[in-house]
Amino acid sequence: MNNRENQLQAFGRLLDIMDDLREKCPWDKKQTLESLRHLTIEETYELGDAILDNDMQEIKKELGDLLLHIVFYAKIGSETKDFDIGDVANSICDKLIERHPHIYGDVVVEDEEDVKRNWEKLKLKEGRKSVLEGVPKSLPALVKASRIQDKVKGVGFDWEESHQVWDKVQEELNELQEEVKVDNQDKMEAEFGDVLFSMINYARFLKINPEDALERTNKKFMKRFMYLESKAGELGKNLSDMSLAEMDVFWEEAKRL
Repeated sequence: MNNRENQLQAFGRLLDIMDDLREKCPWDKKQTLESLRHLTIEETYELGDAILDNDMQEIKKELGDLLLHIVFYAKIGSETKDFDIGDVANSICDKLIERHPHIYGDVVVEDEEDVKRNWEKLKLKEGRKSVLEGVPKSLPALVKASRIQDKVKGVGFDWEESHQVWDKVQEELNELQEEVKVDNQDKMEAEFGDVLFSMINYARFLKINPEDALERTNKKFMKRFMYLESKAGELGKNLSDMSLAEMDVFWEEAKRL
């Protein structure tokens, strides 16, 4: 049996197990599209964590969890006679073929930027009134900002040079500082949002994923802070009983680890 046959057999096994669970398991019987939604989001974040940790075994496990959710949604869809897993697979296959005329048609592209531009133009031809329609409303704000900027770049709405973007960051920082002086909470929040949006834009020009960059900093901070907590514990102290100067000694130690 070749590798593709093994893969198809494994997928068929998953479909069979899903059929069994939906028929016989009290918990699986009760699930709906809505009840699974928050669990799917959680699983997606867990996959994201595994990817950032570069833990290949954990990535495999989390991909399995997500695949189960896809099969589960398709099973529910088949019960309502709206769609089944075959429809789901054929739908994405058709879309991939339509969106890649440089592979399955006679369109010529020079690089990945050409591919992205063609992708957005094709979606507009499919009936979308705005390139921003494809940005999910429920995305976290940081990720949403990145997607918005990617989308508008695809139709040519973008800065030309990175130094222009950095100048914009400086401009927004100055505007924030002006509102801080006035102490208008609503305007400070608005300007702070502009600073974040411009920084995310700058990250894109530097080819940095801002979500990944911030999560790396989160992990770094947590590791150092937990080191600080452990050192305080060795001294029989609570952090609340230590001065900032005392804590800073251990913080500097943590930075050298």
